[in-house]
Amino acid sequence: MKSKTALLQAFACLTLFVNALVQAEVSVPSIFSDHMVLQRDLANPVWGKASPGEPVKVSIADQSHMTTADADGRWWLELDPMPAGGPFELIIEGKNKLTIKDVLVGEVWMCSGQSNMEWTIRNSNEASLEVATANYPEIRIVQLPHVGTQDPKDDFKGEWVVVSPKTIARYSAVGYFFGRRLYHALDVPIGLIDNNWGGSNALAWIPREVLESDGRFDGTLAYWDRIVSEHTDEVQAEKKRKHQEDLAAWEAEGRKGPRPRLRGDPRYGQGRPGNIYNGMINPILGYGMRGVIWYQGESNAGQPEQYSYLFPLVIETLREDWGQGNFPFYWVQLADFRDESAEPQESRWAELRESQTMSLDVVPNSGQAVIIDAGEGRDIHPRDKQTVANRLARIALARDYGKDIHYQSPRYQEMTIEGSDVLITFDYVTEKGLYAFDTKEVLGFTIAGEDGKFYPAKAEIVGKNRVRVSSDQVAKPVAVRYGWADNPVLNLYDRDGLPVTPFRTDN
Repeated sequence: MKSKTALLQAFACLTLFVNALVQAEVSVPSIFSDHMVLQRDLANPVWGKASPGEPVKVSIADQSHMTTADADGRWWLELDPMPAGGPFELIIEGKNKLTIKDVLVGEVWMCSGQSNMEWTIRNSNEASLEVATANYPEIRIVQLPHVGTQDPKDDFKGEWVVVSPKTIARYSAVGYFFGRRLYHALDVPIGLIDNNWGGSNALAWIPREVLESDGRFDGTLAYWDRIVSEHTDEVQAEKKRKHQEDLAAWEAEGRKGPRPRLRGDPRYGQGRPGNIYNGMINPILGYGMRGVIWYQGESNAGQPEQYSYLFPLVIETLREDWGQGNFPFYWVQLADFRDESAEPQESRWAELRESQTMSLDVVPNSGQAVIIDAGEGRDIHPRDKQTVANRLARIALARDYGKDIHYQSPRYQEMTIEGSDVLITFDYVTEKGLYAFDTKEVLGFTIAGEDGKFYPAKAEIVGKNRVRVSSDQVAKPVAVRYGWADNPVLNLYDRDGLPVTPFRTDN
C-alpha cells in the first residue's frame, strides 16, 4: 500500500494536471451562445480565454480568423462584416473546439435603464395577448442578471433564447415591443440585450474612476464612501434578522398592508457608483450592436441639475469604452407621475425632464421619446409600454433605417412678447401642424410677469407651429412654461400623435 505522503503527492499532481487542462480549454463568455445574433454590416468582435500563447481560430460561414492568446490567456479578434442572414455556426478552436449553433445576423440593440425598462410583458397592458402572440423565431433575447460590484466582471450567467410564448413573459416589455416593431419594418433578425436594474442610479452605470477624474462628483463619491464604510456584514445580518421579525409579525396580523421588504446591501446594490458598469456592462463590453435604448432617471430625480451633466457623461463613457463610435443612443423622458396638477408648481420631475431634453443638444446621434401623456399618477411604473416602445421605434426607424417617419416631439424654439400676449414657436412640427387633443382648449400652459409668479394661462393654436399664451392676471409677461409639474394636465400634440415636449422659457 502506498504511503499517505505518496497518495497526497499523487493527488497534487492530478490536481495540477486537471487545472492545466481546464486552463488550456478555449472559452468564450456567455454573450456568445446558441441562438445569438451578430450585428450585420459590422466587424463583430469575438473574444475569450485560452492558455497563454495558445493559437485560436474562429470561423463562421465562409470566413476564418486566427489570433493568439496573450500572456494573461485572453484573446480577441474581429469577424468580417456580414449581411443579414443565417442560421450559421460560429466555431472557436484552440486545443479544444466550441461550436455555437443557430447564429443569426441582423440588428442588435441593448435595452438598459431601471425598472421601467426592466418592467416585464406579463405585467404590462394586454399581457395575455402579447405573450400568446409572441411567435418570432428570428427575434432573439438575452438577459443579464443583477450584479453590483466594484470589481470588473468578464462574464455573466445567461444565454440567448428564441422569442416564443414560453420565453417572453418575463422579458423587458419596452425592449421586446421595440424589437418587434423593427422586425416588422426591416424583415431581418433582431437581437435584444436586456441589461437593466430597477431602482438604479445613473452613477452606477459609469466607472468610478471616470467620476473621480471629472471633479464634479467629489461630494457624491464621499457620501457613498461613508455609506459603504458604515455598512458591514454585521449590519446587513441585523437587517435580515429585523426583516424576518417584521415578516413574521405581518403574517401573524393577517398580511395586512404591503409585505415588509428587505433593504438591499448598498455595497453591492444598484446605486453605488460603478457597480452596474463593473457587474453588467463590462461582461459584454464591445459586443457588436446597432445602439442603445434607455429608460432611466427616476432614481436621479432628486438631483436634476447633476443629471444634466451626469447623463451625457454616462453616454460618452459607454461609447468610448465600447469602441464602436457614436452609436445611436435613444432615451425615454420621464412620464407623468403623482397627483395631477392644473395649477403652477415647482417640480423636480419637470427639472429632470428638462435635463433629459437638454442632453439632445450636447449628445450627438441621440433621440428622446416624450411620454408625458403615457404615465399613471398612482404608479411610477405605467403599464402602457407599447406607446413607449412605439415612440422609440419611430426614432430608430427614421434615423438609422431610412424610413419616412416623423419621430421628434415638437420642441420649444422661441418666444415673442406681443403686449400682454406671448407667442410661442415650436420646432419639429409636422406639415399638418399642432393639435389640441380631446378639447379645443389648449391645456398645460402657465405664464408669469416680472414678479416670477406663474398663473394658469389661456392658450390657442394660431399657426402650424405657434401657440398664443396669455392671462388676465399677467399684464406684462416675461416667462411661459408648459407641462411644468410632476403630473401636468396638458393636451398639445402634433398631428402624428407625438406630445409637445415640456419646457420653460425661464431658468
